[in-house]
Amino acid sequence: MKKKTVRDVDVAGKRVLVRVDFNVPLRDRRVFDDTRIRAALPTIEYLRGEGAKVILVSHLGRPDGREDPALRLDPVVRRLSDLLGVPVRKTAALVGLEVTEAVGALRPEGVLVLENSRFHPGETQNDQTLSKQLADLADVFVNDAFGAAHRAHATTAGVAEYLPAVAGFLMEKELGVLDSLLSNPKRPFVVVLGGIKVSEKIGVIRKFLQFADDLLIGGAMCFTFFAAQGWQVGSSRVESEEGVAAARRVLDEMAESDCTLHLPQDVLLADRFEADAELRTARADTILDGWMGVDVGQDTALDYGRIIAGAGQVFWNGPMGAFEILPFGKGTRVVAQAMANCGGVTVVGGGDSLAAVNSLGLSGEMDHVSTGGGASLEYLEGSSLPGLDALEDA
Repeated sequence: MKKKTVRDVDVAGKRVLVRVDFNVPLRDRRVFDDTRIRAALPTIEYLRGEGAKVILVSHLGRPDGREDPALRLDPVVRRLSDLLGVPVRKTAALVGLEVTEAVGALRPEGVLVLENSRFHPGETQNDQTLSKQLADLADVFVNDAFGAAHRAHATTAGVAEYLPAVAGFLMEKELGVLDSLLSNPKRPFVVVLGGIKVSEKIGVIRKFLQFADDLLIGGAMCFTFFAAQGWQVGSSRVESEEGVAAARRVLDEMAESDCTLHLPQDVLLADRFEADAELRTARADTILDGWMGVDVGQDTALDYGRIIAGAGQVFWNGPMGAFEILPFGKGTRVVAQAMANCGGVTVVGGGDSLAAVNSLGLSGEMDHVSTGGGASLEYLEGSSLPGLDALEDA
């Protein structure tokens, strides 16, 4: 990563605005999974140790520019305070007189959290006025929200136009891991991709076809690949013709690639999308009308697990099926366990894969669990990340 980091600037006694990614799941007004909060602690604790006045800003959920009581950051602040072992104050707004006064009262080593940035309509619009208001609160800007780095928002890119802007430790770590995948992966290099849409992952699929050894496809997008080959898919979820055409391009390119593309050989079918649905397993090319694919089949899961077990390095993004419904989650569980047992380097690419390994208690068995799904994929395929581009070059 050729960007300045928080080590490269003097923060002693300075007001430091830190964009963190505290977009965490809540349950009964409590933080259900604090992975992203913990990931930000090294940067926060470093700044406190240097005597900085730490101002944290994050989004939570998608309130669409309006205040939503269910998405206030109060539960996040309580958990952050517990983890830091110090009181953490929170404002009731993102900008304004109350916020200015709270920042003015902040002492060195103190921590202040601003209210959910997406309550303000100017956040997602990358509004210059909002960006300048936020910049006026601080002397230095640190972006440590890798999971939001692919968004050109006021708190990720706009504010960096008005302040010295550098990366935090999490941003540095995430990019270092991804750079290693692109430049010198350990062989055999295995990529596991799931999720819903081929069209959303076409860029990264085509990228990995250039240098991965094995590409394992699961999730709902495998049915789009089946449709691209003219197979019947029953009631399974399939993309529009645009997605089918994208799948055809991948299949055509595979013929000239040294990478082996693996599609499920069997699938788990359900008669409806419910936990008590009737289930059956079928070959991938024999899906009957009235049945929908909800997971890879047992033979495919075992085959994928075997390939993962022999990998020198594995990157995984996207579940193999609708894992949030217990009967539809076996394929995802097999992949997660295979990665946990793999002797090679294992990288989980955020998003639903992060939720899966956390729910299975396996995150500690992975070499790296990314906090950013979409950002990981866009960086790997070579797309620009506005939140990264806005930072000062080293």
